[in-house]
Amino acid sequence: MRRQWYLGFGVVLLGVLLTLIMLQDGQWFLVLLVPIVALWIYDLVQKKHAILRNFPVLGHARFILEFFRPEIQQYFIASDESERPFNRETRSIIYQRAKNVRDTVPFGTEKDVNKIGYTWVLHSLAPKVASEVEPRIHVGRHENGSQPYCASRLNISAMSFGSLSPRAIMALNKGAQLGHFAQNTGEGGLSPYHLQGGDIIFQIGTAYFGCRDDEGHFDEKEFQAEALKPQVKMIEIKLSQGAKPSHGGILPAAKLTAEIAKVRKVPLGHNVISPPAHTAFDSPIGLLHFIKRLRHLSEQKPVGFKLCIGRKKEFLSICKAMLQEQIYPDFITVDGAEGGTGAAPLEYTNHVGEPLEAALVFVHNALVGVNLRDKIRIIASGKVATGFDLAEKIALGADMCNAARAMMMSVGCVQSKQCDANTCPTGVATQNWRLQRGLVVEEKKWRAANFHKNTMKSFLELVGAMGLENPSDLKPEYFMRRVSAQSVKSLAEVHEYLEAGALLQATLPASFKPHWEDARADAF
Repeated sequence: MRRQWYLGFGVVLLGVLLTLIMLQDGQWFLVLLVPIVALWIYDLVQKKHAILRNFPVLGHARFILEFFRPEIQQYFIASDESERPFNRETRSIIYQRAKNVRDTVPFGTEKDVNKIGYTWVLHSLAPKVASEVEPRIHVGRHENGSQPYCASRLNISAMSFGSLSPRAIMALNKGAQLGHFAQNTGEGGLSPYHLQGGDIIFQIGTAYFGCRDDEGHFDEKEFQAEALKPQVKMIEIKLSQGAKPSHGGILPAAKLTAEIAKVRKVPLGHNVISPPAHTAFDSPIGLLHFIKRLRHLSEQKPVGFKLCIGRKKEFLSICKAMLQEQIYPDFITVDGAEGGTGAAPLEYTNHVGEPLEAALVFVHNALVGVNLRDKIRIIASGKVATGFDLAEKIALGADMCNAARAMMMSVGCVQSKQCDANTCPTGVATQNWRLQRGLVVEEKKWRAANFHKNTMKSFLELVGAMGLENPSDLKPEYFMRRVSAQSVKSLAEVHEYLEAGALLQATLPASFKPHWEDARADAF
């Protein structure tokens, strides 16, 4: 901070001296250029704002508009909650927490508390302080030779090298190291930029990037070389992604560099498209034996899978396979249809996949119904940005949460929606070197760590306000939702919750009966 002040003072002093010299020589027309040049130099060398580094002088227009935002918005544009996918209120709280500045709100809520869908928590008259609330949870088995992972309740969701720039990945990973949380690699492979000291969840997608042979099939040796690295704490098999389920990933050729091609083991000059399905298995039983195989190859690190819920019978088929084979994933990541992506067809983004809340309740119910909930952790992924988001998802049935876009914003993303065009103005989602220059890793790593720390603080305070010492004790009946102008229900009443073993009884719950009867352990 002091260095930044000295730099600014030096530029201003230089500008004043040049101005005096020009005035003395009568060069009035050049006087106007001096402050512009001085500002251009300062913007170019400062490290806090990627927009100003990439667009000197011009970038200040954004901050000027931001300063007058309340008046412009109030009289000409929209409210804090009208923008999508992340409204201004949410973006502002992310930036404030990332910068470690004041994040309180004056004058009361702007939300319409009588609006249908408004949700709140039931606090306690015997609250706990945040320091009394357990912030972490174990994932994996406690058996001889196993390597369970003690995870934060909030981690970085899957974002690949290629979708994100090297600098963004490094900033996130170094932030994860500072804050003791984990970063998911996404399906693009484990790059050198992921190995900056932070914990890693190594994701394997349908193209097996980073662990594939020349034909694009899974390669045990390549996988083992990556999975045994000490930074890798868990392995995740991606079955589908919320924003584009059953479609496969897309990396436009414009963003494919020689370095990315080397990490992914693909040829240059073409769009890199992941196939929609795996070739290492083709059935629920096959999936479970693949999990067992990866667990063995990784020397018993936690292994799980990620999916967006579509046909319910297919997930129940996996549950039946678990019962039959007695093989269980260590965790299941449930990705909601509202999840983000760098590139996807409009139809998939808007109309395919189940939203996170309903999907989360379904997966939780399914595991409870077959008496396996205590063996498997559930991770919720999809538009998680605040402490309330964390608390609500855990109350609905998750154990922990992943955030992607919120983490991107913490290191500079301004929701310009140019992720698929290689023109991200802040250097977060581009492979363009000139734009990447704006993102200073040593500055932004603190932003990622701060966002995590302050969001977790908010979450732990909220759990404590409910009188609880462990987030695992959160229940859907602690959350209330207005469902009509005259009616309020708890989330336990909004959603059906099954009793333990309900799917193993002769009489099945009506909402599960057709899907369960149609499910087969040997076929999706």
